[in-house]
Amino acid sequence: MDPNFTPILMIVGVIVAFFVLLYLLPVNLWFTAQLSGVRVNLLNLLLMRLRKVSPALVTNAMITSTKAGLNISSNEIETHYLAGGNVNSVIKALISADKANIPLDFKLATAIDLAGRDVFDAVQISVNPRVINTPPVAAVAKDGIQLIAKARVTVRANINQLVGGAGEETILARVGEGIVTTIGSASNHKEVLENPDRISKTVLAKGLDSGTAFEILSIDIADIDIGENVGAKLQTDQAEADLKVANARAEERRAMAVASEQEMRAKAQEARAKVIEAEAQVPLAMAEAFRNGNLGVMDYYRMQNIQADTDMRGSIAKPGSSTDKGEKK
Repeated sequence: MDPNFTPILMIVGVIVAFFVLLYLLPVNLWFTAQLSGVRVNLLNLLLMRLRKVSPALVTNAMITSTKAGLNISSNEIETHYLAGGNVNSVIKALISADKANIPLDFKLATAIDLAGRDVFDAVQISVNPRVINTPPVAAVAKDGIQLIAKARVTVRANINQLVGGAGEETILARVGEGIVTTIGSASNHKEVLENPDRISKTVLAKGLDSGTAFEILSIDIADIDIGENVGAKLQTDQAEADLKVANARAEERRAMAVASEQEMRAKAQEARAKVIEAEAQVPLAMAEAFRNGNLGVMDYYRMQNIQADTDMRGSIAKPGSSTDKGEKK
């Protein structure tokens, strides 16, 4: 190796070692922290680097919180960072809460942040209440008229209920339920149209914000429209259904009557056949009576006269007979 090349390698090695030392020991951050009144030593910054914690994030968070008058240690910030929290959001939320005189400590703020909620946005909602517009809610009054209402719900974040409290969806569902209940209990839809604040008062009195992450400040009815006449429609549908049932029952009775008529015709045919069969037995019986001597000639003629007389009377009784025709002529 060239002896003149050895000093160059040493110089390069010293430079590399210097930059590695600056990376492991962020002197510029330490110097900035000292100027900002934040007491942090180089050893802590080195340990942060070894624990894969951003020294710049922790140091800047401590500087910001210290300038805002908050007393937060580097260990607390580092713990929240390692837990996967958003350090900057927590610090901004604590500063905003402190300026607005909202009670919020570091433990509660980190719990809200780790719960998946935006703690800074929650503080902003506490300072500036949010207005939530409900979707159109349709309900039917007792007179059968449908009303479609839209409401504006003004809410403020309840810091103490953000962890485990229900969200905006629950607020909207409860408000919609209250609107439906109020309209449904009205005896006439005109009562609701004349006094829309009746809905607001009834819904607010139910305490719908219980168990939620928000506090309902006011519920204002923005619009009420008249929908369909649901009562008349239901009555019409019921009448049509009753008509179909009545038609079905009438058709059933008609079918039963037709079946009964057919059955009676069959019975009449059967009875007529029996009569004809019985009449066919009469000549045989008369012949048997002649042979046995039970019937004489005079008896036979007398029976023939009776039969002729009966046939004549039957022909006279029938409509359109020759006798009737003669009388008409």
